Amino acid sequence: MSARRREAVRTEIARAATALFAEKGVAATTGEDIAAAIGISSRTLWRYFPSKEGCVRPLLTSGLEAMASWLRTWPHGTGLIDHLGDRAASAEERPAPGPIDALVRMTRTEPGIRAVWMEVHREAEEVFAAILAERAGRPADDLEVRVHAAALNAALRLGAEHRALGGGGADYAATVREALRPLEEGLPLLRE
Repeated sequence: MSARRREAVRTEIARAATALFAEKGVAATTGEDIAAAIGISSRTLWRYFPSKEGCVRPLLTSGLEAMASWLRTWPHGTGLIDHLGDRAASAEERPAPGPIDALVRMTRTEPGIRAVWMEVHREAEEVFAAILAERAGRPADDLEVRVHAAALNAALRLGAEHRALGGGGADYAATVREALRPLEEGLPLLRE
């Protein structure tokens, strides 16, 4: 199976799992339910994901993958928020907010979904550190690089949570820019 087809199946599984979790709840949804929803065997499902909660991973990583892509093309001399504004018009790099917002809301009440959400962000922090380190010409384990990557990651996570809970409005890119603004402003609350 090609990598593209495999990724399409993973996304289809994620969408089905999200819909079932929203409809029935995580506890009442089985792996067999998810597999049946897209017409595959449960054995095939478990080859793709180790747990039913893990099935949502592709949707939870989509925004972070877009951010990593944006970071890789960030030119020197341009603020990150300005760069994101330039890239925000690209619809194919923007995650579909509906199912993702539903999943992020579930992180408040579903420990298994929250665990996947936190793991996705932990892994993203490593990716962000590598990108920022390369940009700065420093090692990825440099403390300042790690702090910047962690702050960026936290801002993105909190922005996604704010949006999912109804505080971000319809414009995904605007919510990301709002979440990143304190970082670009030098964390003004820490100076007061």
